[in-house]
Amino acid sequence: MIWRCGNFSYDSRTPFIMGILNVTPDSFSDGGQWNDPDVAVAHAREMIDQGALIIDVGGESMRPGSDPVSVEEETNRVLPVVKRLVEDGMCVSIDTRHAQVAQACVDAGAAIINDVTGFRDPDMVKVAANCDAGLVVMHMKGEPSNMQSLAQYDDVVREVCDALAERAAELEAAGISHDRICLDPGPGFAKTIPQTVELMRNLHELVHVGYPVMAAVSRKSYIGKLYEIAEPRERDTASAAEALLACELGACVIRTHNVPATIDALKELRPYALLGLGANVPLVAEPGEERQAKIAQLNKAIGDICQMPDTLVIDVAPFYESEPAYYEDQDPFVNTVVLIRTGLPPQQLLKCLNAIEDSLGRVRDIPNGPRTCDIDILDYQGYVSDLDILKLPHPRMLERDFVVKPLQDILPNHVLSNGTPVTAENVTVGKAVRL
Repeated sequence: MIWRCGNFSYDSRTPFIMGILNVTPDSFSDGGQWNDPDVAVAHAREMIDQGALIIDVGGESMRPGSDPVSVEEETNRVLPVVKRLVEDGMCVSIDTRHAQVAQACVDAGAAIINDVTGFRDPDMVKVAANCDAGLVVMHMKGEPSNMQSLAQYDDVVREVCDALAERAAELEAAGISHDRICLDPGPGFAKTIPQTVELMRNLHELVHVGYPVMAAVSRKSYIGKLYEIAEPRERDTASAAEALLACELGACVIRTHNVPATIDALKELRPYALLGLGANVPLVAEPGEERQAKIAQLNKAIGDICQMPDTLVIDVAPFYESEPAYYEDQDPFVNTVVLIRTGLPPQQLLKCLNAIEDSLGRVRDIPNGPRTCDIDILDYQGYVSDLDILKLPHPRMLERDFVVKPLQDILPNHVLSNGTPVTAENVTVGKAVRL
């Protein structure tokens, strides 16, 4: 999935860094450090040299309870800096909730509008619709002055995902293309610390909405609480660890104060792999309970995958029942797709998966025939292979309904490692129905 931001574009399969540049006197973590335009520009250049691809310029503090800044004052703070960074060829994001500020910065060449209020202002939507900037749509209730009093949710993960999905749909209805939109769950904004932790530990649910996801966790109060670090400027190592976890769960844009610490942490990010699982032979089942037995076998396989070395199960798609493909004289299958992060090389991963199949009684007498458990590697990040032992991406996955449907449930708009988008256009076999 590509995030398009003016003349810049970013592949969401690989995380990238947005460096924070607060030109405010009262930011919660670095207020006053970069007020002088010359100092701000020098710091931005330093972050770019350190590995940031985007510089996010903000002229109004959004800390809880902060006082609003006039449009004129905010513009005076940010516009001279934005102009100079654009002249340097940087991808500049303007962090603002004011349409007039966004318009001035877009006119000056800013390529991204980062609106903490989620483009609730119709005038901000007009600015976005009349330019080609990328958009960061953040979830927040109310305003900074009152947002913490509005941190009331029955299910914070579901409600935030639904709210952002609805807002993105409204922006698309206003003429803004899908590939310009990035979603930010807004950790700490109208959310208590426990709510923020719940949200960030389930960030993969936001990935299901089908847009690039930002992790703006740097120096946030929930990190201070979790890691017992009172001083915001001392939270950089912990912030980097949280950024790594967010990337494992599917975030691709990492907004950070400390670029080197974040880049160092992301060196530990493991490749993702997509696995297709299926079963149509129950090992043990009472009459009429065959489907449940097949599901139980797949759940056992998923549990075994969790036990593989250096491997983390990130997401599991819903189960589907599917018609047999290729060899049709057999019972229906139950299928799912599993997303993992793994340090296992592809061929070693294959050996581990084959061992799980064997442990569940897999018999390979008939090609495409009945199976107690079948596990295919569908895609492995950055790896394309045409070896007899392992062809990747899986050469027949896009013709299989029982693969495409569950894969799109967890990774909408996924692009395979060979550059092929996952769509239903070429599905011909294995009609699948969600259970």
